[in-house]
Amino acid sequence: MTLPEILEQFFEGLKQTTFLEFIAVIAGIISVWFSRKENILVYPVGLINTIIYIYLSLKGHLFGEASVNLYYTIVSFYGWWLWSRKDQQKHTIVIIKNSTGRELVYQFAFFGLFYVAIYFALNYLKENFAEGAIPAADAFASATAYTAMWLMAKKKVESWYWWIATNITSIPLYFVKGYVFTSFQFLVLLILAVAGLLSWKQKARYARG
Repeated sequence: MTLPEILEQFFEGLKQTTFLEFIAVIAGIISVWFSRKENILVYPVGLINTIIYIYLSLKGHLFGEASVNLYYTIVSFYGWWLWSRKDQQKHTIVIIKNSTGRELVYQFAFFGLFYVAIYFALNYLKENFAEGAIPAADAFASATAYTAMWLMAKKKVESWYWWIATNITSIPLYFVKGYVFTSFQFLVLLILAVAGLLSWKQKARYARG
């Protein structure tokens, strides 16, 4: 596909973008901006994005995306609770840290487990219920997102590496499925994820003293 064809499809897709998708995209971008700043508003704003996308994904028979956003919604409440916890001196209990070697092993195991489960589930569902699924790509985007969201709740620097992987995969994935504005969202989120990684790495160094 040539650049003019991509641009033509992009602008045609923008014309077909619904008001709900527009609101979800804006909320998603603002939410990631808050996460980069380590601001707890990441969670209430993010819930606007995830709840809308659950509806849009189910409507479009995109069950992989729906499962991801349902997971986001559940973990958002958990992360909201973790980020709001404070000690007796009113200091935030959960601080930005790097993962240990053992934690990295767990993260890849977590990713691998979800990738396999989602891949085979989508292969099964594709026959009758999820015609728009692309199992290998959908499973990768979903499993990296599952891992990233869990690690973000724990304020682990490595969450941003997983977000970067999710965003890189999701840009073309949503584009070919007709969610052009959402695809553009992931391009913006990719840029914010790189900025978030740099910011959190600096904060983790500062926390180590």
